[in-house]
Amino acid sequence: MFSLIIADTSVLIVLSKINRLHILKEIFNSITITPEIHHEFGEELPDWIVIKGINDDKRKRILQLDLDDGEASAIALGLENDDSLLLIDERKGRKIASDLGMKIIGTLGVLIKAKELRIIESLTEEINKLKKVDFWISEKITKNIINKYE
Repeated sequence: MFSLIIADTSVLIVLSKINRLHILKEIFNSITITPEIHHEFGEELPDWIVIKGINDDKRKRILQLDLDDGEASAIALGLENDDSLLLIDERKGRKIASDLGMKIIGTLGVLIKAKELRIIESLTEEINKLKKVDFWISEKITKNIINKYE
């Protein structure tokens, strides 16, 4: 398991919108976010979400040339902590984090893990909920996930 699980804002928002934020606790026990992500999320946090600042603000500022505050701070925090996992959905942020050697997973990966652990019953239901809150998923990805995991 990873020593630190860092969530970007989009994962928190979309799971909150479909009333599945608790899945993160059930899978990972504890999630860490930065103050920037807390500000972007804008909701009261459960006690299992920890706020942690970054030490190297210069790294964050460099990342902000291409990313928003939340993504930049999440990646910067991950780079400061070996053996971390970043929960992030945005394509550009995922690519940069991956190029920097970080381990990443998105909302769909979280839901797949929840299905494997029997936390949720149906990926199809959860994917349909995501689509209703304007979370974009290609039909090809949807079919692949359902065929492989349902």
